[in-house]
Amino acid sequence: MTNPTTPTRSRLPHHNLIAYHVAVELLIAVKDSKIRDSKLRDEATRAAKSACLNIAEGAGRVTRPDKARAFAIARGEAVEAVAAVEIATARGDADPNDMRRCISIAERLVALLTGLIR
Repeated sequence: MTNPTTPTRSRLPHHNLIAYHVAVELLIAVKDSKIRDSKLRDEATRAAKSACLNIAEGAGRVTRPDKARAFAIARGEAVEAVAAVEIATARGDADPNDMRRCISIAERLVALLTGLIR
């Protein structure tokens, strides 16, 4: 996925990670889900943002344990973001199609992050 916020020739390490771009895609999907419950919307958005930021942090770290720790946190945040969308959907505060989109993106992101953690 091409991210309009990423320069075409960047030297920053997170721009080279597919996981970062997929996390941004998840953030956009969470925003697009238009969760009506303000607290769940805030929780989902904060978790999706945190996934992006932790991936960037992990990419910038030097040692394997530091990288793995940041990527593991990002994985947990991605799962939390999707759970908030699922809960909103269960309560009737979000569209099931939006939930399925978030789940699909998050499944890919979790797989990528699992590989980066190992």
